[in-house]
Amino acid sequence: MVTRIKGQFWSFDVIFAIIIFGVAITVLAYTWYNVNNQLALAYGNGATIMQLQAESLAQTIMSPGNPDNWQSIVNTSNAGTWDSVSIGLTDGNGSSSISPGKLYALMSMANYNYGGTKGPLGVAYNYYIVIQQSGGPTSGANEAGNITIGSNPQNGKSLTTYVYKRVAFLDGAPVTIYIEVWTNTPLAVS
Repeated sequence: MVTRIKGQFWSFDVIFAIIIFGVAITVLAYTWYNVNNQLALAYGNGATIMQLQAESLAQTIMSPGNPDNWQSIVNTSNAGTWDSVSIGLTDGNGSSSISPGKLYALMSMANYNYGGTKGPLGVAYNYYIVIQQSGGPTSGANEAGNITIGSNPQNGKSLTTYVYKRVAFLDGAPVTIYIEVWTNTPLAVS
């Protein structure tokens, strides 16, 4: 008597095929997850860093700097003397009063070597600082208009700009400080 073996659905071939299919789907999902995260980091991280640098620059500008008398240590026409300081514009007595000596030193440094001022200010992107009298650009002691330091984002064809606004005093008059960090390279802004 001959017995016939019926084909069974759960043969080794089917089990092996299901295992291979499951591993392939798992590898594909894992790869997709990693690629998606890397793209998010690549595009989102630049915008995050730029935003953090803009906030840090706003805080740095509204500090006295380090050391407090940094403007007397640097030679404004020698960028080699700038590495040992952190630039801040306030007078150092806890108020938000801008020191004219520090302001003019930073203006001179930026006019001499704009790129060289990025390190002491703690930014890697372009920056632009506008100090405007609170009554408008033609009121008070600054009849010529706004005080500007850095590279204008409109002239540099900015694609991404972060702006922080601060209020301070310059020569006893209230001023508004617009601190902009910008780039002309594309970033995915979140």
